[in-house]
Amino acid sequence: MSLAVLYSRALSGMEAPLVTVEVHIANGLPSFTIVGLPETEVKESKDRVRAALQNAHFKIPAQRITINLAPADLPKESGRFDLPIALGILAASGQIPSGKLDQYEWAGELALTGSLRPIRGALAMTYSASRSGRSFVLPQQNAAEAALVKHAVVYPADSLLQICAHLTGHESLPRYTKTPEEEAISSPSDYPDLDEVKGQTHAKRALEIAAAGGHSILMIGPPGTGKSMLAARFPGILPSMTEEEALESAAIQSLSSGSFNIANWKRRPYRSPHHTASGVALVGGGSNPRPGEISLAMNGVLFLDELPEFDRKVLEVLREPLESGYITISRAARQAEFPAKFQLIAAMNPCPCGYLGHYSGKCRCTPDQVARYRGKISGPLLDRIDILIEVPAVPQLDLMRHTAQGEKSSTIRQRTEHARQKQISRQNKTNNQLMVKEIEKYCQPDTQGETLLKQAMSRLNFSARAYHRILRVARTIADLSGHEKTSNRHIAEAIQYRRLDRN
Repeated sequence: MSLAVLYSRALSGMEAPLVTVEVHIANGLPSFTIVGLPETEVKESKDRVRAALQNAHFKIPAQRITINLAPADLPKESGRFDLPIALGILAASGQIPSGKLDQYEWAGELALTGSLRPIRGALAMTYSASRSGRSFVLPQQNAAEAALVKHAVVYPADSLLQICAHLTGHESLPRYTKTPEEEAISSPSDYPDLDEVKGQTHAKRALEIAAAGGHSILMIGPPGTGKSMLAARFPGILPSMTEEEALESAAIQSLSSGSFNIANWKRRPYRSPHHTASGVALVGGGSNPRPGEISLAMNGVLFLDELPEFDRKVLEVLREPLESGYITISRAARQAEFPAKFQLIAAMNPCPCGYLGHYSGKCRCTPDQVARYRGKISGPLLDRIDILIEVPAVPQLDLMRHTAQGEKSSTIRQRTEHARQKQISRQNKTNNQLMVKEIEKYCQPDTQGETLLKQAMSRLNFSARAYHRILRVARTIADLSGHEKTSNRHIAEAIQYRRLDRN
């Protein structure tokens, strides 16, 4: 036989489109050609494949070998096509049977010895392969991550020889099954506990509301008041991840780092980029677009400390993902779309020196300096943050107490999970995702609440976006308190969380 056809997967954003690997061996001068828009890593695979076949004691046909990766207009990158190319050459030259090849999809980078090295994006490829009804053969190191996809049939392998033994019937590849340790992995409970933060009752209440309704939050306060501690403990009060949320987060991390750490399964991501991060680092990019920090925080937390120190252009790129929940990266050759459903937790000082309003009274910043400092954050971005709160300095006596203050994260998480379940059953989404018509349907307050909101709108000059965010936050407060209708008490508390709008 001079033609062999196998199946593999490319990566395009979060998608893993099917790639048909066609191997043709014809008479003529010996040559090895790869066509189908291969990038450098794929072009180099012919040298890896040749060495791997020789070291595995297979024959390389002294003929014209043509590899076609279809469709031709889809860019192909990385070394994951080494394995299907090598198997195609062996099948086309008659060294292994070709009858079972179309039952599987193949991916793996070959070492020169013929062993398999791990690949990037195994989770996304396995998910697509399972929907096609084919089994997936991939390197042993990627098996645990690929098996996270329910109903996927995964066959891990260590080497090219092991796969050939399976195809020839000499030794079957074992189907991957989870170990008892992997089956026991669930939502981890090793987050730092919120009761370790002394004082800051108002901030803890705001974090609980943010966790229940999926709201973004900005904390303003002097250095050392616990803003970073509060943010680091925020994932511990978020509702437990669903299977679908966990799979989305794991797939994104698989695309970025090359493999997903199984120990992080159902653990909400917590990303905290430095304020020198560029716009590309935050939203993603590159000639082959890869996810940035906002996508790596998928279904988790993106913490931006020292918010005004970020470049203003960098901060502005957050505006669209905060509204839409996804980011589209366009390049000359391709376009990729990544999900970006994250909760933004930001922190900033009240002034350039940081001590405006501190009980020490050591701030010497002028009003102009304070205005310029806060002006680094645009009004449209602030409008997209649901909760704006002050985190004041904690009195020294409270800091010197040795007993824990406040509730444990596990107790708060029970309330946020209950409130989140109410939102899903009522509107099939969290309150922060409600559109205008849905706000009118689910968030309208009673008569007293409506009167109070009208007064606040006229006196405090809230924007239309801030108005809708107040209603969303008030709806979450009502859910936490178990009320079906939003009242003036809920509206009043929600108005408190627009501090910067009042100044």
